[in-house]
Amino acid sequence: MNPTGAMLALDDPSHAPGVILRLHAAGTPATQAHTGAANLELGAPIEDASVFNTGSVAKQVIAYLCVRASREGLVSLDRPVQDLLPRLQIDDVTLGDLIGHRGGIRDAESLLSLVGLRDLDHYTADDLLELAYRQRHRATDPDHFLYSNTGYLLLAKALEKMHGTDLHDLATRQVFTPLGMTGARFKTDVREVTPNAAASYQPTPSGWLHHERPVTLPGPGSLWCTTADLDQWLTHLWREWQPASGRTLPFQDSVSYRPSDHPPFSYGPGLYADTCSDQAAVFHYGHEQGFSAAVHLFDSGLRLICLSNHSGIAADRLAATALREFARTPDTDAHELLNDALLAYRSPQPKTEPPTEASYAPHTPVGTYACAEVPGTVRLTRKAGALYLWRRGTCDRLIPASKPSVLTANGYAVTLPDDARDGPDSFVLDLDRAPGLRYQRLP
Repeated sequence: MNPTGAMLALDDPSHAPGVILRLHAAGTPATQAHTGAANLELGAPIEDASVFNTGSVAKQVIAYLCVRASREGLVSLDRPVQDLLPRLQIDDVTLGDLIGHRGGIRDAESLLSLVGLRDLDHYTADDLLELAYRQRHRATDPDHFLYSNTGYLLLAKALEKMHGTDLHDLATRQVFTPLGMTGARFKTDVREVTPNAAASYQPTPSGWLHHERPVTLPGPGSLWCTTADLDQWLTHLWREWQPASGRTLPFQDSVSYRPSDHPPFSYGPGLYADTCSDQAAVFHYGHEQGFSAAVHLFDSGLRLICLSNHSGIAADRLAATALREFARTPDTDAHELLNDALLAYRSPQPKTEPPTEASYAPHTPVGTYACAEVPGTVRLTRKAGALYLWRRGTCDRLIPASKPSVLTANGYAVTLPDDARDGPDSFVLDLDRAPGLRYQRLP
């Protein structure tokens, strides 16, 4: 069902990855449109049955399984995670804290850039759990929101401990089979064959490259679904919501919605919530290995789902454009929405700067540093008067920020001691999702 108009919005839809969009208003049939290829090698187009990695959209399913365990009396969401996973050293973090990203657990995937792993190196959920178990204290205050995929990986392990089975089996019995989500699966091994699976791609000047890596992380980033599967899930979520009781939100009786990292939105059981608009809505986005996903559910029952296997086309941006167009013209179907959204889409182009004489200056070593909570080391060097941080074999130039002692780079900040003139003996490294890492110079 590839609409002609939508296909025109991609440069070459038969030889490029693409997107699929599903729109379903309460009491009406769903409409769906797609364009592009699910698999470039086979020339296989995206179809209704194509299965995509939905990334962090999985969090709402994991949160639901925790809520269900609480309702069945298996566990209290106020229970310390350490009771179920005794290797976790932080003893005051509860299951509810992890669900709402208030456990202060640093995101272990963010830490991988500090431990020497390269982009194509294989790592497992157990490797990330080892990084979680090294953490000795919360990275933030107890009530502070810190988005953490690792928190949900710990929740998945806690669910497995409670039920004595793996996450995919549990989700199949309690969610996928009862709801008729026939294409849904939590992929637990990178070698597994997933029927109708799309591949993800990234554009390069010389052609397309696969974006996926040899990694599978059971839990927060390994849910594979069709748009119809996600529609079934959102239908279940809407029935649980019972919007007639006022502006309450799904599962609010079990997990409170509190301020998030994206104000004015709040965050609850694996869901962001928007209660400031005319219609209350819950939503989540996912970005995983070149795939992206967006799901929106409104208190009216309207569901919008967008999935992409094109690393340069973000499903959340497409979904936001489609929702704005639908609000303006409610009679628009998914074909028109997808076409309009693709035509309006503009991917930002990275800026490149020409090399200068300083670019060829040599680096002067400052020191090698280690952190007790992260394996491996990082280095500081100076070059042409600037300070550089080296990790995973590459370096970032540190740019002065608002305070003289704070330097920033892409995705992190370094705070130096005030008296560090000849090179610091220590510093604090704050990654976006892994703050408060204290590094000390090695002898």
